Amino acid sequence: MFSIQGFLTCQSKLPMTYKHLWQAERYQIHALMKAGHDQSQIAKVLDRNKSTISRELSRNTGSRGYRPKQACEMSADRAQNSRNANAVAPWVKDEVNAMLRVQWSPEQIASQLPISHETVYQHVYVGNPP
Repeated sequence: MFSIQGFLTCQSKLPMTYKHLWQAERYQIHALMKAGHDQSQIAKVLDRNKSTISRELSRNTGSRGYRPKQACEMSADRAQNSRNANAVAPWVKDEVNAMLRVQWSPEQIASQLPISHETVYQHVYVGNPP
């Protein structure tokens, strides 16, 4: 085992409800790589799975190497462009709920509003209209 002084002090101890890397962790990855540590060692220091570190490096290493600021920006861009990023607008939710109350089908709703019939079905099945 090894100990690296000072790297874990900037990591926030706020409770995380998700497993994404934090910006501070990306800077730690960069510093540990510069210090000559391999992915397995970095994973142990950050208390992460080594596949998380490997995936982070493969996704966010450019022609100039791994750069934490750009890694954060690239990650944010991917999140913004993901299929889960598009939320249904509140006015659309209200209209869908009104149409469902008068027993419109999801296909009929989708033909009138900017929402897919699949989205309407998903929310109806969950018991949580959009």
